Amino acid sequence: MRAILCRSFDGIDALELAELPLPQPAEGEVRVRVRAAGVNFADTLAVVGRYQEKPPLPFVPGMELAGEVDALGHGVDGLEVGDRVVAVVDHGAFAEFALARAQDVVRLPDGVDDATAAAFPITYGTALGALRWRAALKEGETLLVHGAGGGTGLAAVECGCLLGARVIATARGADRLVLARRHGAAHVLDAEDPALVHKIRELAPRGVDVAFDTVGGAMFDVSLKTIAWEGRILVIGFASGQVPQIPANILLVKNAAAIGFYWGSYRRRAPRQVRHGLEEILDGIVAGRLHPEVSQVYPLSKVPQALSDLTGRRARGKLVIRT
Repeated sequence: MRAILCRSFDGIDALELAELPLPQPAEGEVRVRVRAAGVNFADTLAVVGRYQEKPPLPFVPGMELAGEVDALGHGVDGLEVGDRVVAVVDHGAFAEFALARAQDVVRLPDGVDDATAAAFPITYGTALGALRWRAALKEGETLLVHGAGGGTGLAAVECGCLLGARVIATARGADRLVLARRHGAAHVLDAEDPALVHKIRELAPRGVDVAFDTVGGAMFDVSLKTIAWEGRILVIGFASGQVPQIPANILLVKNAAAIGFYWGSYRRRAPRQVRHGLEEILDGIVAGRLHPEVSQVYPLSKVPQALSDLTGRRARGKLVIRT
């Protein structure tokens, strides 16, 4: 099979397209013929050895995929060869075939194409999980989403609307703001506007109830300045490259909370909860309430280009690899 191979933690330019033997499913695993794979910021960290979970070299990057079940390992129930599925994996999705634990595999309903299926698990799983499980976002509350032009940010906009919140979205550039508005944001603001804090305060005089931050750096400071009394700041990621140092005195004065959220850890600690969330998101997609935004599709050989576009912040919505 063809696959993208990471032989060293020397970054995107060191990735290569290689021919590898077909992987064989172990007990409790399935082999999937990959049709599409989602591209995530975590992939850019994995290939430089900076992701939370560091795979042994060499490895095939890629953490989410859609395709058909090709082979079953011993003890797998509820799945059949030929089933169309979506799956989340530790690594291995940027290949023509990949292994997945059966418990991480969900059947795809009719009407959900491969690219859409590959685009939603991590972004929408993160958004819905963070907003519901950790922040307990309530109907009628105000949600501030930073990085709303990216895949996870757009998912947070839509999931916030699904949960009944009023969404204020920030992003860089007019095209990303239009995208956030199209996905349900009630208000959109330029993240580089010097008056950003003032404008958020005008829209939410008592402060925002929940801030969803995939960016870090200066955007975390904006959240601190605009969070409401008893507000919750969700720390999702650091696309800016700057990990904020949190002044605890501000949290104390506002009775506010900074809450970390790493969706991947729930796959190990609460797999049924993750599975239920993915099934709920699929129901939302089929019903037309959720709309994963696939902005660009690349062939397998162009994985390095896709990762470069993501790190260069040239992407809007979700990038997908076709195998």
